Amino acid sequence: MSAPTTLILNNFPDVLLSIIGKLTNHTGTIMSIYQILHNVASAAEICCVSKQQINRIKHIVSCSSKTLAMAIALMPVMLAKQASDFYAFWDDPPYIVFHKKPSANNSGTGVDRGLVSLLRPQQNLCTWYLRAVDADQVPSTAVSLSYTEKDPIPGGCNLEFALETDPNIYLEYNLAETHIKFAPANLGYPRGANPPSCDSGTGRDTRWRLHYDIYQYFLPENDLSEAAFVSHMRKMSEVQDIVANGIRMMTLSSEDKTDLYFSSLPGQGVIYNVIVRDPLWNTSAAYVPIHTYACNLNAVVDNCSSLRRLSTKVFFTMFAILSLFVCFFGHRFWKTDLFFMGFIFMAFFFFIMISRTADLHYDVNLGLTALTGVVGGLLFVLYWWRFGIVFLCMLVIGLVLGFLVAATMFFTPLGNYKIFQDDAVFWVTFCCFALMVPVVFVGCPRVLNILACGIIGSYTVVLAAACYLYTSLSYIGINLLRRILNDDFRRAYSSVPFQPNDFILLAVWTMLAVGGITMQLHRERSEASFPPHPYQLWMRERERRITNILDPSHHIPPLRERIFSKISQIKDLFHKEQLAGERTPLLL
Repeated sequence: MSAPTTLILNNFPDVLLSIIGKLTNHTGTIMSIYQILHNVASAAEICCVSKQQINRIKHIVSCSSKTLAMAIALMPVMLAKQASDFYAFWDDPPYIVFHKKPSANNSGTGVDRGLVSLLRPQQNLCTWYLRAVDADQVPSTAVSLSYTEKDPIPGGCNLEFALETDPNIYLEYNLAETHIKFAPANLGYPRGANPPSCDSGTGRDTRWRLHYDIYQYFLPENDLSEAAFVSHMRKMSEVQDIVANGIRMMTLSSEDKTDLYFSSLPGQGVIYNVIVRDPLWNTSAAYVPIHTYACNLNAVVDNCSSLRRLSTKVFFTMFAILSLFVCFFGHRFWKTDLFFMGFIFMAFFFFIMISRTADLHYDVNLGLTALTGVVGGLLFVLYWWRFGIVFLCMLVIGLVLGFLVAATMFFTPLGNYKIFQDDAVFWVTFCCFALMVPVVFVGCPRVLNILACGIIGSYTVVLAAACYLYTSLSYIGINLLRRILNDDFRRAYSSVPFQPNDFILLAVWTMLAVGGITMQLHRERSEASFPPHPYQLWMRERERRITNILDPSHHIPPLRERIFSKISQIKDLFHKEQLAGERTPLLL
């Protein structure tokens, strides 16, 4: 049985609150919350909450086929509206309604839903009902917020969703991007007065003066527990807490669209909320926060706890062993370095091509990519053996390093500038960053190669570590692939958390890169910049064997004759030996 979560009562100034709870079944029998929770949660406590006790924590569980009623006593007549937010951790959505019989325009269904009650004159009691649907029990968290007549009304100018006043944020996600949208707010007004018109004009006395601050909050990495969700959801419910704990992503005016896109972080909990501000009265109000893990918590296969595939772990673990060798010894073992860079170059472009043109299973894509990378690495080594042009080899290596540098630049807040949502501007800028690396080091190719070995080799080790523990550093490469493969990803704002795992792996990346570069620069300072041309060495050796008859190797048959000789010996094994018959010696 799931543990019950928390009913949160926030500190409302000059408001006396009391909680009156009922659980009503279909037969009409009324049981107190204390009795119900004592049966299902073993340790529940419900009591009246006075002004001095409003921050005490209460435990509630919404049970199937039962309705939980929550009533708030409202004392001051200046209180114009009351909002109630209900959060559920799992994907079994409960109802939150104004009345016991829900309908489309007076209820909300979902895991992060809330309602706004516009109070009538002399009204001193406000009631909401919560009911679980198709579940034995749904642990939920309730937050009740009060607003005055000067505070803006979240969702007060809703023309898109079912509720007349909809303070909710609606969220959709896929593996690449997360889409949130919300209804515009309206100006506050006294009890009994008519609401201000939403579209009568755009002056200072209309809702067009309102501004919207979009906030984001990251849950702890690798923590999918319900307790962590509830404790951190409380930090994104009230305006003061949101400003203190959240990250402000952007500010929208009333002319801007109220639908936004962010990059998805599968397995990482993220909470979004919106604060609407009235600059004339210097007041504000918060929407209902919404959360996502960009994955399914309840799925049997490919859920949030098993996102990392075995094939990915095998691929990057084996590749990390090679990259660690290249990080410290790449320039000394030049052909191994060429194979490593050729593998990355060919595999990267092949993965993009096959992902855009064919709808194959991920494991098949990864296997074909690995095979193509091996072929690309061998072809790069073969090119060096035959032609031996250092400049073209260093151009490819410089481009690989340049791509990583450019991807890192756009991984920073620089990539969230609105100008880079234009594909032409983005790719021209990206290519300039990528080409800058080989151009800057055109006069010192050995230094460029050692830098590429140290930086790229150490980052591949970080990618391998990301297969076993969560880190945001992997999104340096992932976001670049998303931008290439997903045409709509250009509109998404990229933001990732930096938590203990990320700082540790960033330190590992830095130490490996600095250690590998320093070691190779020190060891290669007195050596030749690059090995001699292999094909020319082979031709010289061949000419020497032909012309120098005193050389023992001169008497060694050519390679072609040796191969044919071995083949003929193999053929002899399959020939049946002929019987010689009886022989008589010749007598003279």
